[in-house]
Amino acid sequence: MTTLTSSSTSVSEQQHEAHADHRMFGLATFLVADGMTFAGFFAAYLTFRAVNPLPSGSSYELELVLPTINTLLLLVSSFTFHRAGSALKRDNRPLARRWLLVTAALGFAFLAGQMVEYFSLPFGLTDNLFASTFYAITGFHGLHVTLGGLMILIVWWQCRSGGRVSSQNLFPLEAAELYWHFVDGIWVVLYGILYLL
Repeated sequence: MTTLTSSSTSVSEQQHEAHADHRMFGLATFLVADGMTFAGFFAAYLTFRAVNPLPSGSSYELELVLPTINTLLLLVSSFTFHRAGSALKRDNRPLARRWLLVTAALGFAFLAGQMVEYFSLPFGLTDNLFASTFYAITGFHGLHVTLGGLMILIVWWQCRSGGRVSSQNLFPLEAAELYWHFVDGIWVVLYGILYLL
């Protein structure tokens, strides 16, 4: 029977600690793949729009007020998320938790605004190719906002006193923040393509 000596254990622990942390790289790789899915949606929408224009009289003008407000909500939420990260790096958990709650509230306000828009649109999901693509793209993005909001609430919970998120363990917050900035960036592109073109 072989026994481990304290020197062999410490060497093993040192080797384990020497491994690089690739979690953020893995998340970034996932986001690149997810971005390609959105790029496919955008390419499909632009192609459908160019090749199959709507018949005269059936072109729908999208209102800009609510989507613009939603855009501002997401842009402000990126700022509040950054403030949460800055507070946590200074080891100010109560302030970080407040900023996280504000960020989550802004995200869910965006979703509420999107639902209001859905119920006020002059077209339905199956009216035509434009309508189907519009709902697919905005719905897929809305799913991402929902998941991001839930992630923020999980980080908020883990950031409490005695929780695993702290100034010594920033990865959960940084990962959720990177995801949230990705979702915000996708919305800016989506807003430009769907509402401004």
